[in-house]
Amino acid sequence: MSGDRNVGTIERAFQLARSGACHSVEEIRVQLSAERHDRIHEHLGGISIQRQLKALLVGRGVKARADDDDGAG
Repeated sequence: MSGDRNVGTIERAFQLARSGACHSVEEIRVQLSAERHDRIHEHLGGISIQRQLKALLVGRGVKARADDDDGAG
């Protein structure tokens, strides 16, 4: 397990988005779950945080995926 349990769920989500370890918000959720973070859906359920995470992913050259639909558009 590479995640630091002292890092909060949201901070870890941003680390994963920046790191290249994940290619979608769904993959970030799966990784957070594997690292035993709590209340992932509550933390990552909002449109704003999903858009921020997607922007980081796109900034790394990751194409948007259908399973990351934030309800926008």
